[in-house]
Amino acid sequence: MEDTFSNLATYGYIGLFLYSLGGGFIALVGAGVLSFMGKMDLSLSILIAFIANALGDFLLFYMARYQKTMMIDGLRKHRRKLALAHIMMKKNGSWIILIQKFVYGIKTLIPIAIGLTKYDFKKFAILNVLSAGAWALIFGLGSYYSGNFLVKVAQAVGDKPWIAPIILVVFGSALWFYMKHATKRRN
Repeated sequence: MEDTFSNLATYGYIGLFLYSLGGGFIALVGAGVLSFMGKMDLSLSILIAFIANALGDFLLFYMARYQKTMMIDGLRKHRRKLALAHIMMKKNGSWIILIQKFVYGIKTLIPIAIGLTKYDFKKFAILNVLSAGAWALIFGLGSYYSGNFLVKVAQAVGDKPWIAPIILVVFGSALWFYMKHATKRRN
């Protein structure tokens, strides 16, 4: 386990940046725990996650706005999820930009859905930066201050490796059922 933490500390900032472009929750929590353990710098981790997360949503927005044909071709399988994102935008307005980073499963769809509309880029940019900042601070600091607990959980899973697949199956199933229900056709 010590080798894993050593590798994460060595390549952690690069991995954190790349993973945060498309979400980054797990990487940010890992960086927070590694910061708690003294292997990474918490401030730098939060800053990297913030910049990458905001940049990732800007890229999704840009691609949807200016490369519509390519984006629509790539999203053909996800039309219902994209429709759900549009409904959420209409229902919640600009608030959806602020909360989308905290809801797994819609984080990448909302910037794409917004990019496909005529939503003002400046307004999106301001809300996206505020949201990315809040996201990075909440999860970075939260995982740092919960570091002792999270390390104990990681050690328990390391001692009983059969627990990890059960957690993944339960989490994955819950997410699948939610997305299936949320995108279900209603007559």
